[in-house]
Amino acid sequence: MSIILADHDELTLRTAAYGAVSLLAATGSSPHKAATDGTIALTSATGLVGHVLAEKSKSVNLTGKSVAGLADEVLPALTAAVNLLAKQAPTEADNFRSTVLLAIEAAQIHQGAPNPTMTEMSRKITAALDAA
Repeated sequence: MSIILADHDELTLRTAAYGAVSLLAATGSSPHKAATDGTIALTSATGLVGHVLAEKSKSVNLTGKSVAGLADEVLPALTAAVNLLAKQAPTEADNFRSTVLLAIEAAQIHQGAPNPTMTEMSRKITAALDAA
């Protein structure tokens, strides 16, 4: 059975995933490397999640002007994305969660010593994923 998501549902997934990487990049000492490595992890996903995240979309428009503003958009989107997939495609909910966690791990790889700010943001992202 093929699962088809509405355009706004796909936008929620992209906003959540790419927003999580953006949050980590904003808290790291090397934002460009964090964003690049996190994005590579997202575009390497498989399954329905992989197809949605691989689509080039100009529709993801994160408007937060600060880390707090970005978090206000992204953290609820992460919870909404997992809830959406849990209802429509339960195995894809696990795939999405794993993909985002891999992306935040990848985003931290070139940051040198553990950065407490990134560690705390990772915890908040994980909590938002788990809140679903």
